[in-house]
Amino acid sequence: MKKVISITLMISLMLSLFLTGCGEKNSGNKEVVLNEVAHSIFYAPMYVAIEEGYFAEEGIDLTLVTGFGADKTMTAVLSGEADIGFMGSESTIYTYLGNTDDYVVNFAQLTQRAGNFLVSRTPVDDFKWENLKGSTVLGGRKGGMPEMVFEYILKMNGINPETDLSIDQSIDFGSTAAAFSGGQGEYTVEFEPHATSLEAKGDGYVIASLGEDSGYVPYTAFSAKSSYIKDNPETIQGFTNALQKGMDYVNSHTPEEIAQIIAPQFEETDLETITTIVERYYNQDTWKGNLIFEEDSFTLLQNILEEAGELSERVPYEKLVDITFATEAAK
Repeated sequence: MKKVISITLMISLMLSLFLTGCGEKNSGNKEVVLNEVAHSIFYAPMYVAIEEGYFAEEGIDLTLVTGFGADKTMTAVLSGEADIGFMGSESTIYTYLGNTDDYVVNFAQLTQRAGNFLVSRTPVDDFKWENLKGSTVLGGRKGGMPEMVFEYILKMNGINPETDLSIDQSIDFGSTAAAFSGGQGEYTVEFEPHATSLEAKGDGYVIASLGEDSGYVPYTAFSAKSSYIKDNPETIQGFTNALQKGMDYVNSHTPEEIAQIIAPQFEETDLETITTIVERYYNQDTWKGNLIFEEDSFTLLQNILEEAGELSERVPYEKLVDITFATEAAK
């Protein structure tokens, strides 16, 4: 009798597990792979959307992959390894001008200011950009937004990036802080958490915000191949809706509350540091109220590319920006 009961229980348990597994696989959620250019607190609204379950609410099972560079993120999107890319939208312009048939279109803008900071080896009480003349600065990849915005600021302040200072662009993305700690350069341009980390170690001092000094710039956006957007409009809309919920959250909560929510995304960083970084971005008005990539912003982006010598010809706004989904999400 006991043997019969045991077998019955075992069958019931196996059936339960089988049905549970089927429920997960047939939940109706759409699997989406998102490749982000970097994993940074700069992108807090996206991580809020993940941690608060907003993507799941919109019927999306999201897999987040870090590309470590816009070139790698774009390659993942073009090859089909990723459904959606999150990077500087200059990459979509380069791809379009490269005569890619199934080109990549921007459908949601996340940040409206640059997210990097100028770090000095010594404290500077009254910094002026002209202080950089004759110095060596660890910069970013040629043609990338961090470097182009940096050069844009220099030119706005009457500084020639090619002759008035030396910009070292030989160091890999994410390695400049370590190189600076090792003694290279008098200044370095850093994203968070590297800028705060350099301060914490006493190796550097944040003396300027590129986000504040460059003004409003369409720094990062979400994009996908034209074919993917055409074939999956409901998925793109749900994805954008989830992002808008994350944006609404950061614009209606304190840096302390935002830091608490996104902390699981940055387990190697203590909560106090996360809060400090969120507050720094919060105070410089980093995040838009909505996700609409406006034409004026796209024009400014192309102005920056042109001044940097990276734009062979202008691309029509309507070709590379689709505001349909962001407009709907903002309602």
